[in-house]
Amino acid sequence: MTPFGQRLRALREAHGVSQAALAQALHVSPAYLSALEHGHRGRPSPGLIHQVNEFFGLIWDDAEEMARLARLSHPRVVLDTAGLSPEATALANRLARDIRKLSPDTIRALLQTLDGGSTPMPPPGPKLGPGPRHK
Repeated sequence: MTPFGQRLRALREAHGVSQAALAQALHVSPAYLSALEHGHRGRPSPGLIHQVNEFFGLIWDDAEEMARLARLSHPRVVLDTAGLSPEATALANRLARDIRKLSPDTIRALLQTLDGGSTPMPPPGPKLGPGPRHK
Protein backbone atom coordinates (compact mmCIF):
# COMPACT_ATOMS: atom_id res chain seq x y z
CA MET A 1 0.00 0.00 0.00
CA THR A 2 1.24 3.50 -0.77
CA PRO A 3 0.89 6.56 1.50
CA PHE A 4 -1.75 8.00 -0.86
CA GLY A 5 -3.60 4.67 -1.06
CA GLN A 6 -3.60 4.32 2.72
CA ARG A 7 -5.02 7.84 3.19
CA LEU A 8 -7.58 7.35 0.42
CA ARG A 9 -8.82 4.14 2.03
CA ALA A 10 -8.99 5.81 5.44
CA LEU A 11 -11.02 8.71 4.03
CA ARG A 12 -13.32 6.35 2.17
CA GLU A 13 -13.93 4.20 5.24
CA ALA A 14 -14.38 7.22 7.56
CA HIS A 15 -17.08 8.54 5.23
CA GLY A 16 -18.70 5.14 4.71
CA VAL A 17 -18.11 5.17 0.96
CA SER A 18 -17.59 1.93 -0.94
CA GLN A 19 -14.86 1.56 -3.53
CA ALA A 20 -17.51 1.14 -6.21
CA ALA A 21 -19.32 4.34 -5.22
CA LEU A 22 -16.11 6.36 -5.06
CA ALA A 23 -14.92 4.95 -8.38
CA GLN A 24 -18.21 5.93 -10.01
CA ALA A 25 -18.01 9.47 -8.56
CA LEU A 26 -14.41 9.86 -9.77
CA HIS A 27 -15.17 8.34 -13.21
CA VAL A 28 -12.61 5.56 -12.80
CA SER A 29 -13.05 1.80 -12.61
CA PRO A 30 -13.36 0.08 -9.24
CA ALA A 31 -10.38 -2.08 -10.29
CA TYR A 32 -8.23 1.03 -10.80
CA LEU A 33 -9.28 2.46 -7.44
CA SER A 34 -8.49 -0.85 -5.74
CA ALA A 35 -5.08 -1.00 -7.45
CA LEU A 36 -4.40 2.60 -6.40
CA GLU A 37 -5.29 1.85 -2.78
CA HIS A 38 -3.16 -1.30 -2.73
CA GLY A 39 -0.12 0.31 -4.34
CA HIS A 40 -0.31 -1.63 -7.59
CA ARG A 41 -0.69 1.55 -9.65
CA GLY A 42 1.60 4.55 -9.87
CA ARG A 43 0.97 8.05 -8.65
CA PRO A 44 -2.50 9.41 -9.32
CA SER A 45 -2.78 12.33 -11.72
CA PRO A 46 -3.17 15.87 -10.37
CA GLY A 47 -6.71 15.82 -11.80
CA LEU A 48 -7.63 12.72 -9.82
CA ILE A 49 -6.12 14.17 -6.64
CA HIS A 50 -8.25 17.28 -7.18
CA GLN A 51 -11.37 15.12 -7.68
CA VAL A 52 -10.63 13.20 -4.46
CA ASN A 53 -10.16 16.47 -2.57
CA GLU A 54 -13.47 17.79 -3.90
CA PHE A 55 -15.33 14.56 -3.20
CA PHE A 56 -14.26 14.52 0.45
CA GLY A 57 -14.38 18.31 0.87
CA LEU A 58 -10.66 18.60 1.60
CA ILE A 59 -9.22 22.10 1.50
CA TRP A 60 -6.02 23.89 2.41
CA ASP A 61 -3.65 21.75 4.46
CA ASP A 62 -5.63 18.53 3.97
CA ALA A 63 -5.68 18.99 0.18
CA GLU A 64 -1.96 19.78 0.15
CA GLU A 65 -1.31 16.69 2.26
CA MET A 66 -3.09 14.50 -0.33
CA ALA A 67 -0.88 15.98 -3.07
CA ARG A 68 2.23 15.39 -0.94
CA LEU A 69 1.22 11.78 -0.26
CA ALA A 70 0.62 11.24 -3.98
CA ARG A 71 4.15 12.47 -4.76
CA LEU A 72 5.51 9.89 -2.28
CA SER A 73 3.42 7.06 -3.67
CA HIS A 74 5.16 5.69 -6.71
CA PRO A 75 5.37 1.94 -5.97
CA ARG A 76 8.31 1.23 -8.30
CA VAL A 77 11.18 3.48 -7.31
CA VAL A 78 14.38 3.77 -9.36
CA LEU A 79 17.53 5.09 -7.69
CA ASP A 80 20.35 6.60 -9.71
CA THR A 81 23.57 6.43 -7.71
CA ALA A 82 25.86 7.39 -10.59
CA GLY A 83 28.51 9.74 -9.27
CA LEU A 84 27.77 8.94 -5.64
CA SER A 85 30.01 7.07 -3.24
CA PRO A 86 30.36 3.28 -3.32
CA GLU A 87 28.63 3.26 0.08
CA ALA A 88 25.61 5.07 -1.36
CA THR A 89 25.38 2.53 -4.18
CA ALA A 90 25.72 -0.34 -1.73
CA LEU A 91 23.00 1.18 0.47
CA ALA A 92 20.62 1.57 -2.48
CA ASN A 93 21.18 -2.02 -3.59
CA ARG A 94 20.88 -3.38 -0.07
CA LEU A 95 17.66 -1.49 0.53
CA ALA A 96 16.22 -2.76 -2.77
CA ARG A 97 17.14 -6.32 -1.85
CA ASP A 98 16.06 -6.28 1.81
CA ILE A 99 13.17 -3.82 2.12
CA ARG A 100 10.57 -6.59 2.36
CA LYS A 101 12.43 -8.05 5.36
CA LEU A 102 12.36 -4.83 7.39
CA SER A 103 9.90 -4.54 10.24
CA PRO A 104 7.59 -1.53 10.48
CA ASP A 105 9.64 -0.27 13.46
CA THR A 106 12.86 -0.41 11.46
CA ILE A 107 11.25 1.39 8.53
CA ARG A 108 9.95 4.12 10.86
CA ALA A 109 13.43 4.48 12.39
CA LEU A 110 15.03 4.76 8.94
CA LEU A 111 12.52 7.42 7.91
CA GLN A 112 13.11 9.34 11.12
CA THR A 113 16.87 9.18 10.57
CA LEU A 114 16.48 10.44 7.00
CA ASP A 115 14.20 13.23 8.23
CA GLY A 116 16.93 14.34 10.64
CA GLY A 117 15.45 12.82 13.78
CA SER A 118 17.69 12.04 16.69
CA THR A 119 16.41 8.54 17.45
CA PRO A 120 19.24 6.04 16.96
CA MET A 121 18.78 3.19 14.53
CA PRO A 122 17.70 -0.09 16.13
CA PRO A 123 20.12 -3.00 15.92
CA PRO A 124 19.53 -4.96 12.69
CA GLY A 125 19.46 -8.42 14.27
CA PRO A 126 15.97 -9.00 15.69
CA LYS A 127 14.30 -6.16 13.76
CA LEU A 128 14.96 -7.63 10.29
CA GLY A 129 12.13 -10.12 10.52
CA PRO A 130 8.95 -9.54 8.57
CA GLY A 131 7.21 -8.06 11.61
CA PRO A 132 3.47 -8.10 12.15
CA ARG A 133 1.21 -7.92 9.13
CA HIS A 134 -1.04 -4.87 9.00
CA LYS A 135 -4.11 -4.46 6.84
